[in-house]
Amino acid sequence: MSAGPDPVAGFGPFPAPRPDPRSRALVVSGALTLVLGAVAVFLPTPYVVESPGPTFNTVGTVTSGGEETPLIEIEGAPTYPTDGELDLTTVYVAGGPGTAMSFLEAVGAWLNPEDAVVPEEFVYPRGTTGEDIDEQNAAAMTSSQESAVAAALRELDIPFTEDLAVADLVDGSPAEGVLESGDTLISVGGTGIDGIETLRGELQAGGGAPVEVEFRRDGREQTGTVTPVAGDTGSYQLGIFLATSFEFPFDISIALDDVGGPSAGMMFALGIIDRLTPEGMTGGRHFAGTGTIDSAGNVGPIGGIAQKMVGASDAGAEFFLAPADNCGEVVGNIPDGLAVVRVATLDEARTAVEALADGTSPAELAQCTAQ
Repeated sequence: MSAGPDPVAGFGPFPAPRPDPRSRALVVSGALTLVLGAVAVFLPTPYVVESPGPTFNTVGTVTSGGEETPLIEIEGAPTYPTDGELDLTTVYVAGGPGTAMSFLEAVGAWLNPEDAVVPEEFVYPRGTTGEDIDEQNAAAMTSSQESAVAAALRELDIPFTEDLAVADLVDGSPAEGVLESGDTLISVGGTGIDGIETLRGELQAGGGAPVEVEFRRDGREQTGTVTPVAGDTGSYQLGIFLATSFEFPFDISIALDDVGGPSAGMMFALGIIDRLTPEGMTGGRHFAGTGTIDSAGNVGPIGGIAQKMVGASDAGAEFFLAPADNCGEVVGNIPDGLAVVRVATLDEARTAVEALADGTSPAELAQCTAQ
């Protein structure tokens, strides 16, 4: 046997190793994972991010057309100077139909304790377009402003006209064959209808017994009998969707561009009350809050309250008015230095503001507590 170089020691040429199919598969798999991961960073994700937005003082001014104008303008009634602040709060919403965010943006929001990352379908129904959202937000803002005016005037005992009309009938409505879309309700059970609360009260008082409904159709007054049915909450209903129209004794307009939705209703109403009341409401203190409102003054829940409390705190608010139905999201999310008071009606909100302005401790007022 001839002597030759030792291949183990590596002193000479030796045969090339055979390729391992498993190694090649691992390399290809790893490369694909890296490529897919890189692509995923930039692909849209089905989430939206809610972040603290700006606040607006309802008894202050806004810039419109390059000029400073009152956020709430009242013509035809005496108004009075105000001090302090009654801020409405907002939420920035990123993502959603037409503006989907990337995976990288979603991760960044997850890492920010002030943001909330929410599945898109929790916020917008499937099939909703960006145009739909803009239209719905604009309509909700207009409706909330009208309801805020009505609630404020009712709180101040200033009379106005509120008409309830039938917008549509629910499927299987007990009013089918009696009421039609476009009918204006005049009375129920012999009691004149001057607002939604009157209608609800009369139906509840009847306990589900048939009631006579007087209504106006095509300019003619007519009557019919409807047997109310109990809804999911146990309240008796006529099985109709209502559209509300108002006739106010003077003009109140709200100048707020690029903000939509119904959640500013309560703060609009408080701002209107403050402008129409000789005595200042805030005592120069800084209040903020949120909540929907109906014409009867009931305050309803909203979304993004944790982010709205952060926005209020960042703007320097001392006190925050939170809807009672949002208390589960309030507890544990209150920023340091911000005192939160729970309210369920406009009257409770007004009373809380006046009490705090007079020096009452927030702890003496209604609080959100852990369930």
